Amino acid sequence: MRTKLSQFDFELPKKLIAQYPAKNRDESRLMVIHRNTGKIEHRIFKDILEYFDEGDVMIFNNTKVFPARLYGKKEKTGAKIEVFLLRELNNEARLWDVLVDPARKIRVGNKLYFSDKHDNEVLVAEVVDNTTSRGRTIRFLYDGPDEEFRNELSLLGNTPLPKYITRPAEDLDRDRYQTVFAKEIGAVAAPTAGLHFSRELLKRLEIKGVDFAELTLHIGLGTFRSIDVEDLSKHKMDAEYFRIPAPGVSAVNRAKEGKHRVCAVGTTSMRSIESAVSAEKMLKPAEGWTNLFIYPPYDFSIADSMITNFHLPKSSLLIMVCAFGGFDLIMEAYHQAIKEEYRFFSYGDAMLII
Repeated sequence: MRTKLSQFDFELPKKLIAQYPAKNRDESRLMVIHRNTGKIEHRIFKDILEYFDEGDVMIFNNTKVFPARLYGKKEKTGAKIEVFLLRELNNEARLWDVLVDPARKIRVGNKLYFSDKHDNEVLVAEVVDNTTSRGRTIRFLYDGPDEEFRNELSLLGNTPLPKYITRPAEDLDRDRYQTVFAKEIGAVAAPTAGLHFSRELLKRLEIKGVDFAELTLHIGLGTFRSIDVEDLSKHKMDAEYFRIPAPGVSAVNRAKEGKHRVCAVGTTSMRSIESAVSAEKMLKPAEGWTNLFIYPPYDFSIADSMITNFHLPKSSLLIMVCAFGGFDLIMEAYHQAIKEEYRFFSYGDAMLII
């Protein structure tokens, strides 16, 4: 039974944390793991074409990252404040849950001012509630139409790169920290397994007869929150909104019935489909919030293959991958990835488990 957090630890050299994406989306490295034989192959991502055939289906998370990181100034003192937009609470009132840094300086009633690069004041927000030690609820004081407000937010915001990417966000990140099939705005982090797909590769898969199913799971920071209990059965995931529409359900169930391969592209796709399993072990349409935490041993119902990136030690993402691929095999794969200097995390290389 692999239910202890400490079993999922490993030493990761900092130099393997990718700071930039590969030059071309589909030319990152790809490690292919065969669960039935234990064989591990080292390929290039676009070679994924060789592992899928007509009738197979890939499940994509079409969530779209919004530029969630803002830099503002506190009233009177002018102190610089980082504001990270987590989620919109009320559209009409322009209420948002946010994280602020440094938090100790921000109290209820404070006003925050946000200016453009020419130092023209664009937006003002008022802190209306404390939610956690770093969390606040703020109200944007803006009277214009919603489309105009969202445009201002987008222009002011920066791509919310994870903290382990230690450089500031650049223009290239607006494109590359977003999948080519992103549609539904609402995520504060990209579904990173999907970043490897180029439009050309998607077209080549389509020509080969591979079907695509789309779902939406808006990734919050809870996905990356560290686990602080040794007994994994006591860990509680933050709930994230997801939606699985009927067309995707039909494509997946058709593939399952025809004994074709069903591939979850990313841990978020896997969590979503495992949150919507019917009594007959088929996928069903669903919409709501999921806090499903998958750890070994776990009986997967829908997908029989998975694409994922290389994850942090002791993270919920690594733990899920071990549940799917088998603890010993995945930890051996990570050992090889470090030896072969694969690139880790959001902008890193990929793994296909079949």
